[in-house]
This record gives sequence, structure tokens and C-alpha cells, in this order.
Amino acid sequence: MSQDFVSNQELVVQARRNLPQSVWDYLSGAAESETTMRRNRLALDSLAFRPRVLVDVSKVDTSTTVLGHKLRIPVMMAPIGSLQLITPEGAVAPAKAAEEFGTVNFVSSVTQPALEETAASTRSDKIFQLYIRGDLTWVEEILGRVKQSGYKALCLTVDSAYYGNRERQLMNRWLPPSKRRETSDRLWQAKLTWETMDAIKEIGGLPFILKGVATAEDAAIAVEHGVDVIYISNHGGRQLDHGQGTMDTLPEIVQAVGGKAEIVIDGGFLRGTDVVKAVSLGAKAVTIGKLQGWALGAAGHAGLVRALQLLENEITVTMGLLGVTRVDQLGPAHVCKATATAPPTEMSTFINLPQRLL
Repeated sequence: MSQDFVSNQELVVQARRNLPQSVWDYLSGAAESETTMRRNRLALDSLAFRPRVLVDVSKVDTSTTVLGHKLRIPVMMAPIGSLQLITPEGAVAPAKAAEEFGTVNFVSSVTQPALEETAASTRSDKIFQLYIRGDLTWVEEILGRVKQSGYKALCLTVDSAYYGNRERQLMNRWLPPSKRRETSDRLWQAKLTWETMDAIKEIGGLPFILKGVATAEDAAIAVEHGVDVIYISNHGGRQLDHGQGTMDTLPEIVQAVGGKAEIVIDGGFLRGTDVVKAVSLGAKAVTIGKLQGWALGAAGHAGLVRALQLLENEITVTMGLLGVTRVDQLGPAHVCKATATAPPTEMSTFINLPQRLL
């Protein structure tokens, strides 16, 4: 039973038992030296809390909104390609978990089942994430299907002009199905410009999220182009190696945006404390990728619901011990720079994991 898991560490251990090596490495690894992925973790671990005391925290409200959609906690499910490798239900599993728990999930354009089937699987709100694999006629066709299926927003990923050198996959002589199927169609992703983005945004006619922003300069341009949500992401370190950790870029992007767009962020968020740090520095919510995949690999959609419940408990405890009762009370005064206490890896936040998982 999924309720038997008392921590997300246990879900990770079960996922490792369940998943074949190739899928585990696809989910857990990153590009080349995995420096960007490690910096994601290091950026989070290099922040400490500044708690306030003698505040009535007997009731803590962890809810928030993104684009007007109510979230039980400031956590959404990041888009993951080839989810069918992790759980037989594919993208339907996080959709079910999102509905049961009370949040929103992003649906990748390179996962199964078809976008229509995923949309119809639950009545909860969903966001469609798009990789470009054709010209504007191709875009019109797929976005027509997206709108017909009832997706509430469109997310365009723009940090994937080339597929990252993911050496764990290379050494396994393995690629995910979406990459195996690729031909010259991926060149359309490499041709993306701000002007192309404007055209896609207009065709979509939905609230628009730009995923893959990593600098204040691009965030400022995105705001000028009317982007509704700036999605800070380095693809979990799976694309450009030797990039900054996303939490290191968050403050400058918040300043550049100046409240003209909402901000969400991903990049190594594995604990409630991570979520609270991001919200304190200006993010509306975080999205989870690896943790989502591990939970699904451990116990399907029920495992993901349990992971979200465990995050909710961690967020509640953290907020209460900080002297905060609502998410909108969190601010930069609640965090400060500090020295990380452990070498950063994708598993370093789970100190009780067996060493064979590292």
C-alpha cells in the first residue's frame, strides 16, 4: 500500500528496485559531467532558514495559485517524456494523481498515450507542454487538438535546440522512444526564435508559459512579449552542462520580471524545505520531475499521491517552524546564504539511502 511509505526516500528505494537500469539512468541522470544537475542541488543546499518565533502557527495553509488554478501545495508535476517507460499508464498516472491530490500537471508532447486520451482521463486542469517538430502548419494542427481537448494553458520548451549529451544513456547504448523516432523534424526546435514564439503563442490562444528561461535578460524579453508565466529551468541539468543552478538564477529573474508575470521553477526539488526556499525567493510554485518519476516508478499514480502528501507534511512543518501560516507570508527575509554540508548529487538530500543507489 502506498500509505506504507513514510518518506520519499522509501519511494526512491522502491523505484530503484522496480526500474531497469536504462530507465533508472534516463530518469536520474543528466548531461556529461552532471555539473548542472549537481549545482541545482548545491544552490538549494546553500540556503539556510531564518525562523521567527512566538507566532501562532496552530493552523498552516499551504495552498497557492498559478494562473488562477488552485494548488493544495506550491508543487506541480513537470512534463516528462516517455512516461510509459516508468509506469504502464504513462501520462494518465500523473493526471490521476494531480486530480486526487489537488494540483496541476504538465503533459509532455513526447509521452504516451495521445494527448486526447490523457486529457480525457480526468476532469482536473492540465497544461500542455510543446516541443516543436514542424512548421507553423504543424503547430496549428497539434494546438487545435490541444484546445479541442480542453487543456488550460500552453507551455513551450525552448532550452532543447539540441539533445543533451546524456552519458549514462550513451554508455548504456540506450535512447528513449521519443529520441529513437526523431528524424530531421527536431531541426524545427533549433530554429525557434522570439518571433516564432510569438506566432505559436498567437496560434495557441491560451495562457502562455515559457519553459527553459535561465537568465534575467531572457526573462525581461519574455515579459515584453507578453508571456504569462516564466518557467525557470535547465532541464534538470540534462541539456547544457556547466550551467547555473536554477535557484541561483531565481533572484535575478524575479527582479527582471518585476511582478509582470508569474514564476515557476524546477531543478532538483525533492523536499518541502526546497519548495519553501523557492517560494521565499519569489517563485509561485515549483515543479517536480525526478521525484515525480521515482514515485511513479515505485507505485504508479498512488505512489505519486503519497509523494505529494509527504511533501505537504514537510512544507507544513517547515512553514510552522519558520513562524509562517500562509504561503504569501514567505519572503527573502526567511532565507540567507549558508555553506552546504554535503557534496551535491541527485540523491544527497536523502541521507539514509543505501550507497548502491548513488
